[in-house]
Amino acid sequence: MSLSRRTLFRGALAAGGGVVMAAGTATAAPGLVRAGRPVLTHGVQSGDVLAGQATVWTRADRPSRMMVEFGTDPTFRRARTVPGALLLPGSDFTGKTVLPNLPDGTDIYYRVTPVDLHDSSLAGAPVQGRLRTVPCRARDVSFVWSGDLGGQGFGIDTARGGYRIFEQMRRLDPDFYLCNGDNIYADDPIEPTVTLPDGTLWRNIVTAEKSKVAETLDEFRGNYKYNLLDENLRRFYAEVAQIQQWDDHETHNNWYPGEILDDPLYTEKRVDVLKYRARQAYHEYVPIDPVYDRENRIYRVLHHGPLLDVFVLDMRWYRDANSPDKQAFNDGGILGAEQAAWLKRELKRSTARWKVISNDMPLCEVVADAGGRFEAVSQGDNGKPLGRELQIADLLTFLKRNRIHNVVWLTTDVHYTAAHYFDPDKAAYQDFDPFWQFTSGPLNAGAFPPDAVDTTFGAQQVFVKAPPYANASPATEFQFFGQVAISAETEAMTVRLRDNSGTVLWSKELGPRR
Repeated sequence: MSLSRRTLFRGALAAGGGVVMAAGTATAAPGLVRAGRPVLTHGVQSGDVLAGQATVWTRADRPSRMMVEFGTDPTFRRARTVPGALLLPGSDFTGKTVLPNLPDGTDIYYRVTPVDLHDSSLAGAPVQGRLRTVPCRARDVSFVWSGDLGGQGFGIDTARGGYRIFEQMRRLDPDFYLCNGDNIYADDPIEPTVTLPDGTLWRNIVTAEKSKVAETLDEFRGNYKYNLLDENLRRFYAEVAQIQQWDDHETHNNWYPGEILDDPLYTEKRVDVLKYRARQAYHEYVPIDPVYDRENRIYRVLHHGPLLDVFVLDMRWYRDANSPDKQAFNDGGILGAEQAAWLKRELKRSTARWKVISNDMPLCEVVADAGGRFEAVSQGDNGKPLGRELQIADLLTFLKRNRIHNVVWLTTDVHYTAAHYFDPDKAAYQDFDPFWQFTSGPLNAGAFPPDAVDTTFGAQQVFVKAPPYANASPATEFQFFGQVAISAETEAMTVRLRDNSGTVLWSKELGPRR
């Protein structure tokens, strides 16, 4: 996303550490013990559903343990119970528990109850959720994806329905939700009102932690807690398992490792300090499998039965510095060498019919940064691969030479919805098989006109819907998500691009290559 887009709202406003897991000895800090029963403050979530297991998340208002009941019966008859994570001050009273030995391809109902650590007879009110497990045999698959939540100063306006797009996604009853990133806007404060072009006011819920840019760990945590104030989001998270990614706004607009910010809203200018605090808050508040908490990793592959593997990239933590992107050599690119090698290995190892790559930055849209630098992969010269394009060219050629077919890329980031077909016959670099990239967002943020398209890899913009002016509010129809459905019978993938009323704007059926 361009600099003007990401900084439009903020311009109008005039010693991190590793992840702390919710486990270990319970030692309450002075003054944290409260009377009464513990309360789950921000609902429940599930995510990273794998064969036979899933991760469940919650947060309490005091030191507690999360007890989790789960089973296939919504009345919880014959349910199993597991003692879950400790919810302690070191993790802001959040915790995650992995549910084991789950049956395949079925709905699992779970119920989380907080139990006081100082008096086990004090149990709080339970909160219930649901998730759908991974099938072992070929079964129809459906999921939704999008990103960009709470940006450009547009927070939760309850009079306008709040984050209403999540209710439209929930009604589709997807197997899971893929968030492409910018799940929070840590660098965009929320003010009480935003004046819209028609003179009406967008009226935000406001909190202290969202009233300034996030610099401290508690301020980053407060961005996640802010979004969870929305009823649509909490209901959606309680019913649909997630695969979460991140991008730049979980930390700061357009950041890269080693950057020193030139931003008057910040007292801490070192991105390498902010990013560790941001990553800790991310792992605390996102239902990512706890194994990745210990590794501090976000890139991973989720195997969803014989028809689908989802490859979640991290195009932020390992990237080279934003630059004019004209280097004639690969200096680590947007993925870094280790992640790029991992992606090749996992793609080659995959036996799934479809391989979805969730790329938090687009491959062909020209996303500018300040000072003649570029934020995404392409720089718009339409010629031979340079800079970050070299890493993508190498990956695309690897896919072709290893006969890895049925690879589809899904992204968000640029605040409109589009479909791009990459055609080697129309490309400056041609040593790859044709493929599609689909873009859809934002969820609740300013929407923007489309970016220029770089044709180094022959990208053809087959469809686009975007506002004709900058920063169209969530009160307009320019809020988007995508839906993917894979048929068990035909193995065809259908991609639908939808707006915030759920209307299908465009669709495409892709037949599998065998």
